[in-house]
Amino acid sequence: MTADDITSLLKASGIRPTANRILITRALNNSHKPLSMNDLMVEIDTLDKSSISRVLNLLLEHDVVHAIEDGRGVVRYELCRGGDKCYKSDMHAHFFCEICHDVTCFEEIPVMEPKLPDGYRIDSINYMMKGVCDKCSRKANK
Repeated sequence: MTADDITSLLKASGIRPTANRILITRALNNSHKPLSMNDLMVEIDTLDKSSISRVLNLLLEHDVVHAIEDGRGVVRYELCRGGDKCYKSDMHAHFFCEICHDVTCFEEIPVMEPKLPDGYRIDSINYMMKGVCDKCSRKANK
């Protein structure tokens, strides 16, 4: 995604594309996995925690990002690529490695939408599996 694409995404979502918002959206776009607040602070060392937090909250309010709890209470964020109803078209399974604490996206494993009783509405689904990743499994078998 180019800088112009990021600017267009933010504008289309009703967000004024400031430098901080573009930086954070670019970092999320360029990542192959969901990023925590600490990951973003390392990635963008020119912004403080409160600036990153304000931008993430704004992106969440406008459905530009998903928030995923990784199984340890740490919230991670990833760019929504599904449009208006991102939880339906973009939600996928995630895997938390209990050894290296890395989170992997399994975009090929969609999250199924359950049938809820009348009156209930789903806004998001968090499908996190926990175990040992392939990299840590290979290290343990050496």
